[in-house]
Amino acid sequence: MGRREDVARLAGVSARTVSNVVSGTVNVAAGTRARVLAAIEELDYRPSEIGRMLRSGRTGMAALVVPDLDNPYFAELARTLSEAARRQGYSLMIEQTDGVRERERELLARADTKAIFDGLIVSALSLTDDDLSRASRTQRPVVLLGEEPHPGFDHVHIDNFVAAREAVEHLLATGREHIVAVGAQRTPQSSSSLRLAGFEAAMSAAPHASADVAYVDTFTRRGGADATRALLRGATLPDALFCFSDLIALGALRALHDAGVSVPEQVAVVGFDDIEDGRYGNPSLTTISPDKAAISEAAIDALVRRIDGDDREAVRVIAPHRLVQRESTGA
Repeated sequence: MGRREDVARLAGVSARTVSNVVSGTVNVAAGTRARVLAAIEELDYRPSEIGRMLRSGRTGMAALVVPDLDNPYFAELARTLSEAARRQGYSLMIEQTDGVRERERELLARADTKAIFDGLIVSALSLTDDDLSRASRTQRPVVLLGEEPHPGFDHVHIDNFVAAREAVEHLLATGREHIVAVGAQRTPQSSSSLRLAGFEAAMSAAPHASADVAYVDTFTRRGGADATRALLRGATLPDALFCFSDLIALGALRALHDAGVSVPEQVAVVGFDDIEDGRYGNPSLTTISPDKAAISEAAIDALVRRIDGDDREAVRVIAPHRLVQRESTGA
């Protein structure tokens, strides 16, 4: 493989002229350009990626910050984001924060330094308005995922309130009358708060039905199983569970199975996120399915526009969702 100097010697030009042809940033006479291109092909010259990055000021890398890659929802979202980024000519690097505020702040701060990425997509659990307000408008572009809006930043989300209400309305439509929301948190985050509000809105419109709330510490299988076992120790068995994530729902299904409670005959279960595991559960899981591909396309489009210099007002994109009915509610 040839070097730039070898190309210059063969084409009879300077090394800088070779660089100008490769970068396309400077007009070069047609004849000279043709000689350089012929020499490049003959010598199989490959320009340095590092040099190209230095000239353009871009790395061709974007970063994704998520709380937890053990959660299949974020792993599946990372895959669709990676595919969307590749279609735009970007590679995606992924950072996990475990929802720790200091880690989220540290990664956000990197956007103000000479980071190896051109822009940042953040799914944050703990960042505050104050954390984000400190971010410079001259930093690398940042796009937020999730329900909570922050002035000055593009962000992409689904309507958690509406989605939760639709899930509960589905349970009511199947004749369920004692429905428990499993997934409320004593230190609420935006998504769990909105899902709880959607649950309450649907139940308030059904005066014949009764509602209860079961709290979890984490959106995990164990959290769902523990909360469901506590419900089973109560005096009255609910006839439906609206779980704030599919992981919670899978834990609930395990606890119901262990207690000999049939699903959906005795208790119907709805999850949220439409992770692949839910499709293959026994029974398969009815769930709210966020359009992960649409979320990814919108987030990458917004990020690339900002990288390309778009300085218009921040945009808020509401991605679609749908209720997927499966065996856990009798579909």
